[in-house]
Amino acid sequence: MTLATERVRWSAGGRLIVDGVTLEATPGRTLGLLGPNGSGKSSLLHLLAGLRRVRSGVVTLDGGDLAVIPRRDVARRVALMAQGADTDTPLTLEEVVRLGRTPHRAALAGWTEADEQAVEQALRETDLLALRARRWQTLSGGERQRAQIARALAQDPRELILDEPTNHLDIRHQLEILALVRRLPVTAVVALHDLNLAAMFCDRLALMQNGRLAAAGTPEAVLTEARIEAVFGVRARVALSADHGRPQVHYLPG
Repeated sequence: MTLATERVRWSAGGRLIVDGVTLEATPGRTLGLLGPNGSGKSSLLHLLAGLRRVRSGVVTLDGGDLAVIPRRDVARRVALMAQGADTDTPLTLEEVVRLGRTPHRAALAGWTEADEQAVEQALRETDLLALRARRWQTLSGGERQRAQIARALAQDPRELILDEPTNHLDIRHQLEILALVRRLPVTAVVALHDLNLAAMFCDRLALMQNGRLAAAGTPEAVLTEARIEAVFGVRARVALSADHGRPQVHYLPG
């Protein structure tokens, strides 16, 4: 067992955002979180990362209540790449990635060989070695996105939570990042908008609608024509791809 929720509810501003969600991430597999804007995906990811407290229900890590596990211990296990991370501090890309090592370092401790290796590996996996000395403010949106993924990887997590990691990326880097996440020896939970990318790279999918879990299961079970129309309000045809054997969504004119 790894990250899971049981009847989790969370509200903000008097509005229920996550409503009774029960979900479990399969160890070592990639779980894709889908749903329209405002369906509760980002809020659920923050709950899984322990950054928000549930109103009711429970989030568990290895069967234990996440709320009572020391924050530093959670940070050594679970890495979150949130949307829109930014800084006005004049940091280099490498310095941003080095921040991922913070949970593993004692106060006033020096930089270790293990820290250095983790950062080098993260930069290499995200194709950022050549940009390591660039200032954050000079990076493109896609380069910043990859840098945030590299920071999460430098944390050396066992659970990796990614909120729209393909935003701002060209198609090459979208495919490379999702292929990387899939082959990492971690339990990954990834919020995505692109149904076809989710079907290609995720082992299981969870579909959110109005804060509730509309469906969960294999891509074949979740991405049906009727469900896509009911949740997203668009007509589509779904067929198994001759190239990768996963569902492929073909959108139809309204």
